[in-house]
Amino acid sequence: MTASEMIDWELAISVGTRLAGPGPDISRDEARAVVAELREDAGRSTSLVREYTGLVAAEKTAPLYVVDRPGWIRANTESFDVLLSPMVAKMTEKKGPPTGVSKAVGSRVTGAEVGAVLGFLGGKVLGQFDPFRDPAGRLLLVAPNIVHVERELGANPTDFRLWVCLHEETHRVQFTAVPWMRDHLFGQIERLADQLEPTKLLDDGLRRLVEATRGGPDGQRGSLLDVLGTPEQREIMDHLTGVMSLLEGHADVVMDGVGPSVIPSVAEIRKRFNTRRKGAGPLDRFLRRVLGLDAKMAQYRDGAKFVRGVVDKVGMADFNVVWQDPAHLPSKAEIADPAAWVSRVL
Repeated sequence: MTASEMIDWELAISVGTRLAGPGPDISRDEARAVVAELREDAGRSTSLVREYTGLVAAEKTAPLYVVDRPGWIRANTESFDVLLSPMVAKMTEKKGPPTGVSKAVGSRVTGAEVGAVLGFLGGKVLGQFDPFRDPAGRLLLVAPNIVHVERELGANPTDFRLWVCLHEETHRVQFTAVPWMRDHLFGQIERLADQLEPTKLLDDGLRRLVEATRGGPDGQRGSLLDVLGTPEQREIMDHLTGVMSLLEGHADVVMDGVGPSVIPSVAEIRKRFNTRRKGAGPLDRFLRRVLGLDAKMAQYRDGAKFVRGVVDKVGMADFNVVWQDPAHLPSKAEIADPAAWVSRVL
């Protein structure tokens, strides 16, 4: 059984699109101008990232798409289908596939749930590099969200658009200049699928959801990932946390490092943007916590501290050893202790 048979993706797209909304008011001519500028900025960012990091991306292997909110949602259902397939296969192997009414109802319920998550995120995500799109990934820039946030922050549009493109282009460079990264991440996801215990997951799901939203058995608030993991799953998740912190922190360091030379208002943009990342209101903060977005924000912060800590100590050229081999990737503990990574790897 495939993920497409278990999840009604078209329903997920429909629900997500309705919840995300259309985006800011903008004329057709203005929209065309935004798309053209983002494409130009993304192309310009490639050489800026290369000059700052020393990483050379493969040419024309990961295409750029400037999309609206429904386009981002549809693209992510395609990515989820790829990512969830190993887990669905494992669950089917252990429990057997659902049939008849159970299959039909289950796929729609799950589709609606996925759509609700994508709808929330679809109104917020500015850009994304999708490494799992064959053959080498794709870069997505969500034009209406970029316009919405630049207006919300009162940022200079030209500066803000290039700043966003620098971050997202850094991710494209990471995966195309480091070709083993894609397979390594997918391999970790397959390992995670091997650790799934579907019966226990279903039986404990409601209790663990309550723990996640109220704070967990130890009184600490966490995401669903925090409370659903077995020890083996947590080991894999700790590794993935280290890798994702590296990738996100590196992109933040690059966008701010390149910024002063080409983006006059970069310091003010960063200050306002960090405030926005904390979430607007109680509902927004609640959803961020439950969906694990608080942990995502920590990846940006902690990963950037790690990258700056290593680069300040040994320089960018020696830091780039991190991209040479999976064994050189930092652990979750090393993200918090850059000197430990330097001692182990260099």
